[in-house]
Amino acid sequence: MKITRTINVADTPPSAVYAYLSDFTTSEQWDPGTLETTLVEGDGGVGSRYLNRSVFRGRQTELTYVTVDLQPDRLVVMRGENKSVIAQDTMSISPGPDGSGSVLVYEADFTFKGLAKLATPFLRGQLTALGDEAEQALARELPRL
Repeated sequence: MKITRTINVADTPPSAVYAYLSDFTTSEQWDPGTLETTLVEGDGGVGSRYLNRSVFRGRQTELTYVTVDLQPDRLVVMRGENKSVIAQDTMSISPGPDGSGSVLVYEADFTFKGLAKLATPFLRGQLTALGDEAEQALARELPRL
């Protein structure tokens, strides 16, 4: 299941958006379910590991995220996993259409495992709502950079 959102940020350059999103600890500010994200291994570059503690459907859960790909000022890819889900966040950044500001395309791709896989059709609405909330939070936070 994939959720895609596009956020236009008129006055924030791609370099600032990239710096903010490539530090995955900032997910505490823009990911609506995140309670805490901690860098547990690495320097923030490719291969770094983060522990993400979040709430989904009223229950706390932990995911281990790994930085999969970083392309300065253009791309951040994070892969999170626990016993019931694999989540891949792909954040593509480009200059705004008039050459100023930025356009962020945020894709969250969820693959459920085990018994959670059976619930996938019933989770679509809740995951769509999370995508909407993340879009609103990013639209609020990115102009502040």
